[in-house]
Amino acid sequence: MLAEQNQGARILLVDDDASLLKLLAIRIESKGYQVTTCESGIAALQLLKNNVFDAVVTDLRMDEMDGMALHRQLQNRYPALPVLMMTAHGSIPDAVEATKQGIFAFITKPVDKDELFDSLAKAIEIHGLSADESASNSNIVTRSGAMLHLLEQVKLLGPTQVNVLISGASGTGKELLANAIHQHSHVSEGPFVAINCGAVPGELLESELFGHKKGAFTGAIKDHQGLFQQAQGGTLFLDEIGDMPLNLQVKLLRVLQEKTIRPVGFEEEIPIDVRIVSATHKNLPDAIANQQFREDLYYRLNVVNLKLPPLCERREDVSLLAQYFSSTIAKRMNQKEKRFANDAMYALVRHDWPGNIRQLQNVVEQVVALTPGVVISAQLVESALNSNASNVEPLSLNDAKKEFERDYVINTLKMAGGNVAEGAKLAKRNRSDFYKLIKKHNIDVDTIC
Repeated sequence: MLAEQNQGARILLVDDDASLLKLLAIRIESKGYQVTTCESGIAALQLLKNNVFDAVVTDLRMDEMDGMALHRQLQNRYPALPVLMMTAHGSIPDAVEATKQGIFAFITKPVDKDELFDSLAKAIEIHGLSADESASNSNIVTRSGAMLHLLEQVKLLGPTQVNVLISGASGTGKELLANAIHQHSHVSEGPFVAINCGAVPGELLESELFGHKKGAFTGAIKDHQGLFQQAQGGTLFLDEIGDMPLNLQVKLLRVLQEKTIRPVGFEEEIPIDVRIVSATHKNLPDAIANQQFREDLYYRLNVVNLKLPPLCERREDVSLLAQYFSSTIAKRMNQKEKRFANDAMYALVRHDWPGNIRQLQNVVEQVVALTPGVVISAQLVESALNSNASNVEPLSLNDAKKEFERDYVINTLKMAGGNVAEGAKLAKRNRSDFYKLIKKHNIDVDTIC
């Protein structure tokens, strides 16, 4: 089954033994793979400059550049490319070291063809077929054909001024895609400002978006510039737009039509020049039918719709993302990068990921923290997947309450300019209770502006 799925995969075969190179090429091609051969590591690197491969099979002992030196170069230049190492000098220490260095499989000579075929099929199933990843300069980590097509659309949409609605499940990376639209747009030099409309209490959202004048309401101790003004000359990303209260939907519609805003307490209109990108995990047509979302606003926002696929539909990205997160953690902690054992990565690829990329990142953070050595085991991954299953979307009621309460306190403090006493008044709580909430959620008041 795997061989059928992987037919057409491109294999680079490297060995300085010309006769063995020819024999192995014939064997691998018999399984439907496309094979390119070369007789040195240096030649392999030259081929990789202008060609895309799905796996490299290389000998360990070669003149000029041996297999491990070639692998180190491949790690730096093509970190997602799986490498299978062959050697006639196989030993347990060699195999262990190869695994630590991230070699996908260690195969001893004479090569057992079934072992080679199984390793190749597994490598390509885990890492996926490579695509031309030059499609976008965005910060999105992908080699998924569906995602690369989406990023091509982003490049086309960027220079236009049409409103874009991004739909997709929670945790799929909607803000990253919105940022990619911004980076390809005519306002890329301007600010990118994001807000989660579902995380800000309705009574505060209007002021957060449009701003307010000092004295406009109790606790408004100074003028507050809203996010529309902060995003002037750039992009405003309205995440979870489906959670915006109906009364604010009316005001947002007017902003889109008139290109002006009126902060709370102001009498005059302020012109704005802002690119709007919005996103939702909800089915907005259903919300319209249930009178929870305005149809006229929907058509204003949904000039172009980009749908982000869930992670289970882009499994070829799982290994790429997992290693990216592991590398990022290592750099942040100033530690040596940890790598996944083959069966550990296989467990990640085969998981359904109901929490999508956010869940994958949480799992990687957990296993990296709990791995004492440099190789992450399958047992640890399975344990993390089991413990993480209860923490994916949707949140439990208690967790949702905690998340809402923390966001409410932060946004109330923002409204009060970081003044705890004024924040307590806005929240209609006594100062002591409000302090307890701040302490409960480990909120640093000094960082609130």
